[in-house]
Amino acid sequence: MSLCSIAIDSPVGRLTVFATDDAIVSIAWAADPQGEPTGVLVEARRQLEAYFERRLTEFDLPLIPAGSPFQRRVWAAMQQIPHGQTRSYGELAMEVGSAPRAIGGACGHNPIPIVIPCHRVLGRNGLGGYSGGAGLATKRRLLELERSAAWNWNAALRAVYPGNLASLGGNPPLRSRI
Repeated sequence: MSLCSIAIDSPVGRLTVFATDDAIVSIAWAADPQGEPTGVLVEARRQLEAYFERRLTEFDLPLIPAGSPFQRRVWAAMQQIPHGQTRSYGELAMEVGSAPRAIGGACGHNPIPIVIPCHRVLGRNGLGGYSGGAGLATKRRLLELERSAAWNWNAALRAVYPGNLASLGGNPPLRSRI
């Protein structure tokens, strides 16, 4: 299995996406790209750029994160956290039948940050940790990016429907694809 990669400049620093011919295997900060970009890498760049431009709220990429069965279970649960929302380590622990500290360990070993949104998992009394980029500053920036995208969506709906959004059946889903 040979890996190729592609670099993407983003609001949280330079990202390098690594992939096999078929799937994304990792995202790292500031690594140098290798090889020729594959179709999956070109698509990853397109989706990440759309995410950072607030035009994408749900990734649709083939992923093969390397990790233990427990870590993969936690990462799958993180992918179910909707854009613009968060969960605590404790809530995720209850969901997967584990302890909050083990959830934190799995978050810290997430090989595909942003796409597998470990930044959406928070501590009981604060942000918790973040091992990517500039640490907590990066986590804060990703959360702000998603909150402002959600706010812009709700503000746009309020402009079109000046009444109560509940009259439309509640807040609309934040998930969309480009």
